[in-house]
Amino acid sequence: MASLHLLPSLSKFLSSVSPLSQYHTHPFASTTSLRFTSTITSTNTNFLTKPLSLRFALTESNTPNSTQPDPKTLLQEIADSFDLPADYFAQFPNDLRLDLNDAAFDLSNGPVLDECGKELAETLLNLSRAWELADTSTSRSLVAKLPLMEANLTGTAKSALGRRLVSAGRRFQSMGQYGQGETQKIAKAMIAAGKALSASSTSAIIDKEPKEENRTLKFGALQVEITPTKANIGAAIAFVFAILTLEIAQGLQNTPESSLQYANENALLLAKSLRGTLLALFYGSTLLSALTSGGLVLLGIQLKSEQK
Repeated sequence: MASLHLLPSLSKFLSSVSPLSQYHTHPFASTTSLRFTSTITSTNTNFLTKPLSLRFALTESNTPNSTQPDPKTLLQEIADSFDLPADYFAQFPNDLRLDLNDAAFDLSNGPVLDECGKELAETLLNLSRAWELADTSTSRSLVAKLPLMEANLTGTAKSALGRRLVSAGRRFQSMGQYGQGETQKIAKAMIAAGKALSASSTSAIIDKEPKEENRTLKFGALQVEITPTKANIGAAIAFVFAILTLEIAQGLQNTPESSLQYANENALLLAKSLRGTLLALFYGSTLLSALTSGGLVLLGIQLKSEQK
């Protein structure tokens, strides 16, 4: 009986819904569902192609050519890093002054004129001299010339300048955190610019050429380049010095003690002690001079064979 009472209400509801269905098509009709499926398929296809194009774009942007720094800009960063107080280098302690001298040596060592050309070589030599004198103002003015020279440098000059900047920059890096970190800023700029210059396309020709190693002896501020001729001259000087010290030692040894007169027993003991010390000193000098002479002769032979 209850179901019979619900039938009229259900029929009224269906009759009220049917006009709306004429204006609003059901979203799950068969044809509409086919279109929806097709839309989803094309959307999925487009969605899958987007990551591929994104990966390609990322790969393209990470190529070395797009991220290679401009050497002129890096040289300008070196010039900016030398914007220091006029007495900055002069205030360095002794250990940092030695590092600054080493940086000056690395910057101008070797055939700088042949590798870098006249203008750049003069600038590097003057800059090296300014570092040795701890002249900050002159250093700043000379470093400021490097960005202006970059456009006129040949491949050989760029490669040589790059190697020298990297070597000198590592000397500044070894100074540690001095002051407000200015030395580390200089080191970072010099190393970055040096690597960029050395990595230029024309540096490959330089790498194929045989590089001549220059051996150098350093005695504080004195630096002497070793060549076969200088080694032989040093061997001759050491040999002459060995003969002189040997003659002096033999002269002391052959002097009889009875030929000398002493005031008392204490003076006699003092004279004997001094005589023994002098004999040991001169015989030791003779031995060391002879060994030095022989070592320099062997070094000259080795350097001569390396040059051949």
